[in-house]
Amino acid sequence: MTASDRARELVRLAARAADSKKAEDLVALDVSGPLPLTDAFLIASGDNERNVLAIAGAVEDALIEAGAKPLRREGRSEGRWVLLDFGDLVVHVFHEEDRLFYSLERLWKDAPVIPLDLEVTAD
Repeated sequence: MTASDRARELVRLAARAADSKKAEDLVALDVSGPLPLTDAFLIASGDNERNVLAIAGAVEDALIEAGAKPLRREGRSEGRWVLLDFGDLVVHVFHEEDRLFYSLERLWKDAPVIPLDLEVTAD
């Protein structure tokens, strides 16, 4: 089983929104095989709590604008790990230290990576 076209579309929208707020190390994983509740994870990092919250806010706004309905939000008060559940897609925005500690990519290392196709711009 692979992630639905809708989940892949949401991943691309969320990745672009996260990238617009300077998210780092964006990784999308197709978790549709082992998880019956969602198709994809998007994992991103921010370098401080304000950046984490800005990334999560931009992602949430972009997905709501695209018609996705947020089912659950967690972690906004701390700004260390914000989880946004949109059904087909779950977005994890970590403070870089917490991302290293929880290491979701290691836990889901067998999940196929979904290409993000973000434009590379020179700073």
